[in-house]
Amino acid sequence: MQYSYYPGCSLHATGKEYDESTRAVFNSLGVKLVEIEDWVCCGASSAHSVSAELAVNLPAINIALAQEANHGDLLAPCAACFNRTKAADHVLRHDPAHRTQIEAAVDFKYTGDVRVRNPLDVVINDIGLDTVAGKVTRPLKGLKAVSYYGCLLVRPPHLMEFDNPEHPVVMDQILERLGAEVKDWSYATDCCGGSASLPRVDIATRLVGNLARHTREAGAEAIVTACPLCQMNLEMRQAEKPNVPIFYFTELMGLAFELPETPNWWSKHLINTAPVLSAAGLV
Repeated sequence: MQYSYYPGCSLHATGKEYDESTRAVFNSLGVKLVEIEDWVCCGASSAHSVSAELAVNLPAINIALAQEANHGDLLAPCAACFNRTKAADHVLRHDPAHRTQIEAAVDFKYTGDVRVRNPLDVVINDIGLDTVAGKVTRPLKGLKAVSYYGCLLVRPPHLMEFDNPEHPVVMDQILERLGAEVKDWSYATDCCGGSASLPRVDIATRLVGNLARHTREAGAEAIVTACPLCQMNLEMRQAEKPNVPIFYFTELMGLAFELPETPNWWSKHLINTAPVLSAAGLV
């Protein structure tokens, strides 16, 4: 089992622990990730507000590279990259006139053979929960967490196509197989204010504070996400102490699998993960 891998800008910078944990976990599961050569920024931060054509042409370049490399479906861990690349692929699949324009701009012929995938989707639908459970050697018993998807992972549903947009459950299912205690809450897809984190710190801080408060109200001690933009914003903008740590789901998979690389990831967090992990007997 192998996939073309598109880390995007965040996973090569502020989300390096997401990149490293994704590669390590997939490797431990016997899945080969082949990073596409000469990939470009998908434009998720601003292209769609500057130019409609740029918003589809940039991710289309990466689709073209993955198609040429022929290493399987295109895996995009970053929620923003996944969303924008899925949107471009939707246009290529369903709008013949626009597809012709994109093909001319990018200089390739779209075949539709490469699907754009997210790691959550692949873990659930290709690898399987039984395989995940079979790799667990250190169950995450004692870790109380909530799953957080943010705005972009499951919406709009006709583009994302892998979980319920109103009540997503796949991350819960993975965490439960890892042995964690997953708490119910109603804020899994609420916005964290990531796009306002720099221009409107007040808005981002308020939204992050709400999510941290609701996490505590649910009886959880940690938030688990699959979005590097959400993870960074949730770590940066918490005002109330003690801060709630924010984990990538792949980090917790690595912890439950007892992968040797796992300790390297905690030092990259802005919020100290040790108190929560120590209290659960996991470090």
